[in-house]
Amino acid sequence: MTPSNSGLFIRHQDFQTRLKWHRLRRHPGDPLFSPAVMADGFKLGASMEIDLRVRADGGFAVLHDEVLEGETTGRGPVRETVAGDFDGLMMLDGANPAMLSEELAGLIADAHPDALLQFDMKDGLDRIGERGIDHLRDYFSGSLSRLIVSGSDLPLIIALRQCMPDLKRGIDPTDKLVEIQRQDGWAAVECELVADVGGPTEPETIYLSWQLLLHAAKNGLDLIGLCHRHGKVVDAWTYNLQAPEAGFTDPEWAEFSALMALRPDQITTDGAPAMERAWLQRSGSAAPVI
Repeated sequence: MTPSNSGLFIRHQDFQTRLKWHRLRRHPGDPLFSPAVMADGFKLGASMEIDLRVRADGGFAVLHDEVLEGETTGRGPVRETVAGDFDGLMMLDGANPAMLSEELAGLIADAHPDALLQFDMKDGLDRIGERGIDHLRDYFSGSLSRLIVSGSDLPLIIALRQCMPDLKRGIDPTDKLVEIQRQDGWAAVECELVADVGGPTEPETIYLSWQLLLHAAKNGLDLIGLCHRHGKVVDAWTYNLQAPEAGFTDPEWAEFSALMALRPDQITTDGAPAMERAWLQRSGSAAPVI
């Protein structure tokens, strides 16, 4: 039995939307990429996201930035490191040891069957290369049901599909679609998204910013509905409450209700339990119109 207010999902009418813990933050005060939060998520069956940066030895570090000094006590480009360079290296946020891909493999193996960990790849195929892809295959082939890999570099996602056909895949065309809309309008956005969801990456999940989703809906284009018609799952990223413990402000409630009405399959957030609690507190009332 899943504990109440666990931050796993919220319901709207007959639809259930999963909540994803952004960069392993279940609560806003959690440190970046916390091993303790990951352990809780694996026990509960949560959806979680981490960023990966490739190392010089073909393995990966759980980091967002290109350089160590942005998030750790180390210095220099992550791509020039090897596993041994992380001995004694600590995260600046939370003072936890920096995690490596080799450690993740053992943790995922014992996870709840409903747990899903997103590897958001911050490097492209040109930098990761065959060595990095082989590393992912060698370490994670036994845990594919609990993993999804995402990235903006489509050649990388295609290469991963070819190497591990059963690995779940996601793409994030948000930046591209925003630029297309600015230059060519919403009809061009629709055509491009249709091409992406049916393209050679064969994605399961489409990651789209919640602002883009609402902007499109106001202009008569339901991007989530489009993806659903093509059998794809949509993650709306990244929605955070200004004051999580206080719940939704009226403007937040208006936009979040409009987002939920579009029926996203998942919402990325840094405060899942607070969002679940806030939703339960206000979802009995009529949603404002925006």
